Amino acid sequence: MNRLYFGDCLTIMEEMGKDSVDLIYLDPPFNSQRDYNAIYKDETGRPLPAQIEAFSDMWSMNEEREHELRTMPVLMREAGIADESVEFWRLWMNALRRTNPNLLAYLSYMTQRLLPMKSILRPTGSIYLHCDPTASHYIKVMMDSIFGHENFRNEIVWRRTSGGKEAGGQFGRNSDRLMFYSASKATVFHAPRAKEHNETTIRDWYNKEDENGSYVSRPLLAHGARRGDSGQPWRGRAPTGHWIVPRVLQERYERQTDKKLEGSVRERLEALAVAGFIDFSRTGNPSWRRYLSEATFPRIDDIWSDDEVKPMGRTSKERLGYDTQKPLALLERIIAASTNPGDTVFDPFCGCATTLEAAHNLGRRWIGVDIAIHAVKRVAALRLRDRLALKEGEDFEIDGVPRDMEGARDLWQRDKYHFQRWAVEQVDGFVTTKRTADGGIDGRLFFGLPNSKDLSSMAIEVKGGKNVGIKDIRELRGVLDNDEALMAGLILLEPFGPTKERNARRFMAEAGDLNVMGVRYSRMQILTAAEILEGKRFNTPGVAGRGLAQPALL
Repeated sequence: MNRLYFGDCLTIMEEMGKDSVDLIYLDPPFNSQRDYNAIYKDETGRPLPAQIEAFSDMWSMNEEREHELRTMPVLMREAGIADESVEFWRLWMNALRRTNPNLLAYLSYMTQRLLPMKSILRPTGSIYLHCDPTASHYIKVMMDSIFGHENFRNEIVWRRTSGGKEAGGQFGRNSDRLMFYSASKATVFHAPRAKEHNETTIRDWYNKEDENGSYVSRPLLAHGARRGDSGQPWRGRAPTGHWIVPRVLQERYERQTDKKLEGSVRERLEALAVAGFIDFSRTGNPSWRRYLSEATFPRIDDIWSDDEVKPMGRTSKERLGYDTQKPLALLERIIAASTNPGDTVFDPFCGCATTLEAAHNLGRRWIGVDIAIHAVKRVAALRLRDRLALKEGEDFEIDGVPRDMEGARDLWQRDKYHFQRWAVEQVDGFVTTKRTADGGIDGRLFFGLPNSKDLSSMAIEVKGGKNVGIKDIRELRGVLDNDEALMAGLILLEPFGPTKERNARRFMAEAGDLNVMGVRYSRMQILTAAEILEGKRFNTPGVAGRGLAQPALL
């Protein structure tokens, strides 16, 4: 069954079987050093503060990245990467650590996730990595090492905007890159073709016309001298190269005369000439008429700027609020070219699920992963349910989203960070990227106040519960006193015991209430994971963005 996962694709891929997918398309962060939060403006109706992590493409070296770098050579050898490539990585990374540490942090993140992709890809499969020129050639070096330089197929250039952005001292940038690798020489590939002939071809080539339509006159010759029948003179003319009978011309003759065209090349040419299927110039040079209606559409090359995959406009019906959303036709071209019906398509950064919709339209199975619960909600509600009329439990399953306390505890044990993300976003909050001076704030819940154009917030902290005490409550109170937030919320995996519960609520009550039009809201509140799973939420004024999740996700 099709599956949609909430979590880090690195964790998900570790649980997937070897040789389990036929195509991987990934549109990961681009190392653009930008934050994107348009999706949340779409949900709330107002832009959110800069610290909100809708989708962050900001990279810097930190303790986590440094740990990844130290373990990378081991991971590469375990994945079967040649020692020479591992040594090259080590030298290269040491150089980047001094010259461009931000790029190094990005490459570390991407390489760590590309390694398991090699394992889950079937020998007949392919991988397309979507990126931009910011780091594309660094990524290519790593993909050469992981998937093999001999399996590199194309660097496809896709024109993503109609006009490049102006920047001083350089040409406008308006293109992305698609790094296309196969798993082996036995890969599936169906060469895509354009759906129509371009105007230049019609104007410059098919510029003659008869009762059968537009045509171009073509010689009955091919390069290369031959000694057999096709290399001998015909009707007194020696060929420059050798004579040919085009397949299209032979099929036309047999279709119109209801006769089989047989014999040697010169015998078939004579039959065609007698029947009037060959033209002769004044000097006796033979030619045939290739009609536009019979011409195959041109194969698509590695420069994609045609109308079929043109970038989406700001008002396109396809748009779901993602700045980096790609057009559906782009994914359909990739999937049709590199898979067969019934194959499995995997998107480890599925975002707004364009890949999943394209796979469904073409009769392929799919697996999608996203790190943000907001994205999973939108995928389930907008793409899968509303646009495709798919039903959870029948057509697809959602995994990684806790449905009960066993699932919540399992997520905490497997990945505390993703438990925090789930808890914050499940109460309609937004994960934060910035830390406060008083400690860690895992998210913020936004609400509007009367007569205010700006959003107010509740600072949210997520804890396990067993080792949480009054000290943690005091720290959260310190955030409330020193932060712009008007309220503070604590989410616990495990509930306090009775005594600790009384003490915590007594201390929280000292923070007072928020009075909004005569309604009082406690400025400090507690929710447990069990309460969240039951549908309970923090008691605040009207929450911006509430009500988007489909019931199964709540």
